[in-house]
Amino acid sequence: MEERTTENMEADFCYRDRLFKEDQMYTRLKTIAQDRLYSETYKALAYMREHHDGQFRKPGKHGDAHVPYINHPLMMACHALALGINDDALLAAVLLHDVVEDTDTTLEELPFSEEVRTIVGLVTFIKPESGDPVEKDAAKKTYYENIRRHPKACVLKALDRCNNVSTMAQSFTREKLIEYVKETEDYVLPLITQIKEYYPEYADIAFIVKYHIISVIESVKNLLDQNG
Repeated sequence: MEERTTENMEADFCYRDRLFKEDQMYTRLKTIAQDRLYSETYKALAYMREHHDGQFRKPGKHGDAHVPYINHPLMMACHALALGINDDALLAAVLLHDVVEDTDTTLEELPFSEEVRTIVGLVTFIKPESGDPVEKDAAKKTYYENIRRHPKACVLKALDRCNNVSTMAQSFTREKLIEYVKETEDYVLPLITQIKEYYPEYADIAFIVKYHIISVIESVKNLLDQNG
């Protein structure tokens, strides 16, 4: 029998097209919203599903499954609950955070409280129409500076990036991975440090999310280096 070595060993993995199933997450969140009387979260679930209808996550490299886009905000909301976030407005904003950015819906059209609209507005990034890289970098810097001033927007953005780095290796090109890791280190990790220093009520959440993000991006950086 041939001895298995690092030279002849081949990976034989089963790749997941999604980390968790959206139907199960949706049902869980709906039940919790009903039980805890989270009216905005309850309404946001249906609103999000309707407005992201027909949208899908970018397909992975090892499969052709069409994962509904709502898998992303649903995972974020379940993560938030698991971290002990019991804030109706924040949970609703988590579910709605991409509605304005990725659909034809305007911020003013969102039929939710002013607090929810404020959080969603802060985490909505509008790319400069010119497409100029310098303008895009300036817009991104302003975007993160505005988020830093609002604790719940900071938490939402941290959860968003945590979820995105968790799935980026499935679908990002090498160039996109490098760009995303750099943006995460330049903007998101300092944002999480901001949470720990200025918003102590979210300090434990910031530690757990930062630990997750750093673990993923350090693994990705080492793999990119090996295959470079």
